[in-house]
Amino acid sequence: MIDTTTRARLDALMAGGGRRILGIAGLPGSGKSTLAEQLLTRLGDQAANVPMDGFHLANAELRRLGRAERKGAPDTFDTGGYVALLKRLRAPVEGEIVYAPRFHREIEESIAGEVVVPASARLIITEGNYLLMEEGGWAAVRPLLDEVWFVDVDDELRLQRLLERHMQFGRSREAAQHWIETTDEPNARRIAATAHRADFRARTLPMEPA
Repeated sequence: MIDTTTRARLDALMAGGGRRILGIAGLPGSGKSTLAEQLLTRLGDQAANVPMDGFHLANAELRRLGRAERKGAPDTFDTGGYVALLKRLRAPVEGEIVYAPRFHREIEESIAGEVVVPASARLIITEGNYLLMEEGGWAAVRPLLDEVWFVDVDDELRLQRLLERHMQFGRSREAAQHWIETTDEPNARRIAATAHRADFRARTLPMEPA
């Protein structure tokens, strides 16, 4: 579920007609995917989610570049590919389906063409860490988004979520904590420095039982 303030913000964004693209930014573990899921539940077939994470570089390429140990940092994504997709989504062609990649944590790789965006989708949600960055190719992202919401979360809860996520997908507790300290948190500090550029600050609420 989403709170009344977030619901009102969503309704105002949708009121203008035509297609809108909404970015959801936040620190690692802040609940970006949860908020996106809640919005999709509210809007149904009117919306589609195209996460930034689909543009992770492949593990083989990260190893070639010497960046495998920093996977998730700004320079470990195909930023140009992501920007090209956003441009395409801004100009839907009647009857045309747009396909996008989806990242799978269980294999730590993206699968091309798995996200389906019909031309009829009125709201495109795109969630990711670096939507508000102004460095390098990321600077081209913000102008393509109608709004960007930044997800606020209690830091203790966020770190607990990260620990549980890393352990769920195969890391030991020690390895998970090391990854958080050496990779997630340096990224988080960079992301936090961009929060003031957001249009709205959102918080996630627990999902309602089915």
